Amino acid sequence: MQQNNSQQVRLFYFDNNRLKIAKDIEILKEVPLSNFVWIDLTNVAPETESELEQFLKIYIQEEEEIEEIEMSSRYIETDDTMVANSNFLLDTFEKEPVSFILKNGILVSVRDNSNLKSFNDTVKKLFANPRNYPSGYHIFVALLETRVEYDADMIEDVTNEISELSKTMQVAEDIDEDILLSIKNLQEKIMHLRENSIDKQRVVSNILRSELFSKDLTPRMNMIIKDINSLIEHIKFGFDRLDYLQDTFLGLVNIEQNKIIKIFTIV
Repeated sequence: MQQNNSQQVRLFYFDNNRLKIAKDIEILKEVPLSNFVWIDLTNVAPETESELEQFLKIYIQEEEEIEEIEMSSRYIETDDTMVANSNFLLDTFEKEPVSFILKNGILVSVRDNSNLKSFNDTVKKLFANPRNYPSGYHIFVALLETRVEYDADMIEDVTNEISELSKTMQVAEDIDEDILLSIKNLQEKIMHLRENSIDKQRVVSNILRSELFSKDLTPRMNMIIKDINSLIEHIKFGFDRLDYLQDTFLGLVNIEQNKIIKIFTIV
């Protein structure tokens, strides 16, 4: 996981129908809790987490718990709280674990990296049209929608890389191990994208079955599932193309080896 040492607390709340942001948790003592919609925590100190836990009556998981791969740890639901853990891919294809806590209409997000584009873009959307985000549930859905859009862009970029590699193999006079290494690297990227998409698919599926989640957002969540399923199909196609390129590479290598053997035989 890529670390980012900057600590940041952002509390988004409404004041006379105007969206405001505070960076000190002391604001929780001054503004009614019902006014808050999102509390975003980035690499905060344990003391700050403890204060928020006591004030909001929630439990913020440790980093090891957030990174746990078991499905029972990826989504947890109690009488009044939903906890969803998911990995957000960086441009380097490294995983950045993020934990989401939803309680009483407030979203609490916990992460270590402050440079997640999907979060930054969602904040811009939030201030551009605050009325569209009356609760933490709406912000959570917006974060997922934005993240899935980025996943689609990443898949498209990898697909273009595969196409370029295919063209290179068609015109290359010398087939060398660099091509095989390129295929391997693309397979690694595709694998990360697949794991990432299935992870979100499971989380969203669990949330859709929850009685706590806002029912008016069900159509948008269903659309997210539909988009994720579409991405998984594209990923499968990418896997198949890479398998084909790998077989083609090995076939071309065999042809070159046979040519060399024939030359030596003639000599």
